[in-house]
Amino acid sequence: MKKILLVCAAGMSTSLLVNRMKEAAEKKGVEIEIFALPVSESSSVIDQVDIVLLGPQVRYQKPQVDAMVNGRIPVETIDMRAYGTMDGEAVLNRALELMNK
Repeated sequence: MKKILLVCAAGMSTSLLVNRMKEAAEKKGVEIEIFALPVSESSSVIDQVDIVLLGPQVRYQKPQVDAMVNGRIPVETIDMRAYGTMDGEAVLNRALELMNK
């Protein structure tokens, strides 16, 4: 099963996006694990995920996350419009696209 990690500041708004992404995955019939953690805790699971998506509010930490994954998996900042509207389907579709490259 594929795993998506959303990296955020504190996890409040990102947890809502996680739920929306899970709903979108269910509708698509995609089995996927999606969860959110602050950057400070992400290193403990970074080797167990297939993609890391950064919340726009922590995009400045992308170099730090890139260094953690060392090119093994995609790391991308979530589109600000998709994040702002909590468009779980759009974010999920982008994650699936990146994982399938």
